[in-house]
Amino acid sequence: MFEKLLLTLGLLAGIVVVAAILRTIAGVLFRGKSGDRSRFWIAQVIGITALVGALVAVARIWVAGSTQLTAAGGWLAAGLTIALQRAITAFAGYVIILRSRIFTVGDRITIGGVRGDVIALGFMQTTVMEMGQTPQEQHDSPSMWVNGRQYTGRLVRVTNDKVFDSPVYNYTRDFPFLWGELTIPVRYQDDYRIVERIMLDVAVKHTNDVMNEARPSLKGMRENYFLVDEPVVEPRVYINMTDNWVQLALRYLSRDRGARDLHDAMTRDILAGMQQAGIGVASGTYAVVEFPPVRVVTEHPQDR
Repeated sequence: MFEKLLLTLGLLAGIVVVAAILRTIAGVLFRGKSGDRSRFWIAQVIGITALVGALVAVARIWVAGSTQLTAAGGWLAAGLTIALQRAITAFAGYVIILRSRIFTVGDRITIGGVRGDVIALGFMQTTVMEMGQTPQEQHDSPSMWVNGRQYTGRLVRVTNDKVFDSPVYNYTRDFPFLWGELTIPVRYQDDYRIVERIMLDVAVKHTNDVMNEARPSLKGMRENYFLVDEPVVEPRVYINMTDNWVQLALRYLSRDRGARDLHDAMTRDILAGMQQAGIGVASGTYAVVEFPPVRVVTEHPQDR
């Protein structure tokens, strides 16, 4: 018994050392930011191989004979299935994530109600660098204090079994582009067509490179998926009439990252163009036409 224990400890220590050496070699061979993804996946393969090798080796040391080994393996598997049900489900989620290519490190996703960039993918958990929410999304849970799709600074760990319980939104997997909208209200007495032209010119100026990059990706999506409608990558302005103004909504395409910077740059250029054309942004104004009559009654001390 004591010899088996020493052999087990020595074997496990040897596996840990070999795995550490292999990870170090991978870090040297794939040094630099460009090798981050390769280092990550090599570390994953080393970790899985070391885990499987350790389990097999320990079983061979402590169980003698193929019949006993099979029986012990069956009892062990049954016990682990009951005791580690959630952990096994999380590991199954990890396998599904890899096998179905749901996401990988570097992807921008939403999983389990958490949105951000995947910075680590483990056997049980996925680590996400959390992003904020736009004002239109502030009602979504959990609430955010960052009014844009930029990092909040929080790291969130989500168990991999969430892929079985909730949808996973991937912003970068097959089509790393997003459609955004920029809305501007214009007074009825102003020429909305001038503002429409300004918005389209600014959008084309800022998104021309994005459109050229998006067309090949869109072609690849049509080859792999059934798209009923043909998505339009060119910017377009939609017009809606309200009680107070004409509302112009610019629909444009942006990359999955840098959407807020693009929105900011386009807004500045559109405002500059409107000011040059002598057109202002509409705002809600109210005029008081008449006050109702007011009657004031005073009470004298002798009337009390």
